[in-house]
Amino acid sequence: MSDVAIALNRFGLGARPDARPPARPKAWLIDQFADYQPRPAALADLPTSAAVAADLATYQQERRAMRQQGGADGARRTRPVVDNARMATPAPAMAMAMAMAMATAKADVDDPKKAARQFARRQARDDYGDLVGARATAALITPAPFVERMVHFWANHFAVSADKLTVVGLAGTLEMEAIRPHVLGTFADMLNAVERHPAMLLYLDQSVSVGPNSPLGQRVARRVAMTGMNRKVGLNENLAREILELHTLGVRTGYTQGDVTEFARAMTGWTVAGIGGGPGARLAGTADGQAGDFVFAAAIHEPGARTIMGKTYPEGGEAQAQAVLTDVARSPATATHLATKLARHFAGDTPPPAMVARVAAAFLRSGGDLPTVYRAIVESPEAWAEATVKFRTPWEWSIAVYRALGTRQVQAQAMVGLMNQLGQPVWKPGQPVGYDDVAGSWAGSDALMRRVEAADRFATRAPQTIDARTLGLQLFPDALSSATAQSLARAESPGQALALLLVAPEMMRR
Repeated sequence: MSDVAIALNRFGLGARPDARPPARPKAWLIDQFADYQPRPAALADLPTSAAVAADLATYQQERRAMRQQGGADGARRTRPVVDNARMATPAPAMAMAMAMAMATAKADVDDPKKAARQFARRQARDDYGDLVGARATAALITPAPFVERMVHFWANHFAVSADKLTVVGLAGTLEMEAIRPHVLGTFADMLNAVERHPAMLLYLDQSVSVGPNSPLGQRVARRVAMTGMNRKVGLNENLAREILELHTLGVRTGYTQGDVTEFARAMTGWTVAGIGGGPGARLAGTADGQAGDFVFAAAIHEPGARTIMGKTYPEGGEAQAQAVLTDVARSPATATHLATKLARHFAGDTPPPAMVARVAAAFLRSGGDLPTVYRAIVESPEAWAEATVKFRTPWEWSIAVYRALGTRQVQAQAMVGLMNQLGQPVWKPGQPVGYDDVAGSWAGSDALMRRVEAADRFATRAPQTIDARTLGLQLFPDALSSATAQSLARAESPGQALALLLVAPEMMRR
């Protein structure tokens, strides 16, 4: 590949036929820092975490009311009535009951709890789809494709999975609200925004984590002892573990299971207002903010000093866990862990040690300043190897195809369906580690056949005036192989030639 083709495809999201190739590839990448838009027009008027949380809070309030009323007919509910920006608080219960009754009067649903649950799931899916479509459109029209790629990278690094009702509508808002605003800031600021976001707190069950010796923990223990009630509250280590193992230090970097437990104790009290069903949500309610806001609930915080990786953190409420986050954000182990993932993303499935060391040094020298880290990546010769070092993931391939065809907007459900078909549903990796960034996960025969089928559909729907031979030269300047050029020239029709181009080695790899 030529340097121009590498800049467009390995660093960017794929070339557009209506864009002029960069004359100075490295400078073009760095100049994008000034062109990046955290909230472009494509992302305007989208569901926010506050709006989604307001819907969830109302749904959960109505479910509780149904349980208390035994599922009476009059307890049927519908989506909360909010203003046009979906930022108002939930409507009063009576208005909600009337709205639900109107919405379900014609539905053949006997169970009001089931009706409410189905409605909440539909709304969450709609919010999810809107965010997926907007994410794709932003990638198609961005003036800063390199920075946009970094948004996608960090969203996968800080993965949440929209596999449960409380996270479906919120998963995309984490990227919009915690990743995009900080992608050109510091890693510490991004880390803090992510760990306080409702999607992460709910996904990793932080909202149900209660210190055993906290005021609430002791109260529950006394009640259990007196009444024999079967109610348990306790520590949940999920978020603390993933912060250390995935988000910062990486596995086998010196911390122990004891450190995870101590960190989890320090994090008790970090929760979400009004949603999630945990004791923290019930204690905080919305008195200290809108539903979905980050709150610190002192009543569930484990008291006492914590010793984590040899350092003692004194009692300090919310600030205790914050101090731990600050330390791990700037740790040399974190620098190496992140540099390894970045080198893998840009220079091959086996990260070059010299590049890892260079990028880690830039991270430490700058205090985690991300533009400095990105410059170190751009200046690394390993990232400019002529061979196509990375196999495109389904998301990368889909965006590159849409850009190649000059598409400027995609329908939300079409993008959702395509990513489901190709095996990489957006924000649904199924595990906190996110999607794999190696060819072995995406280059199987079945996966390739799905791309071939999708390419045929793309080619069928594209204008027949597209000349794949010319387009190939535009997409891969000085990099289109003679074998691909011959295949395009021998195609029986313009449509067949375009389909061949979309699954050519140059398009599959970057």
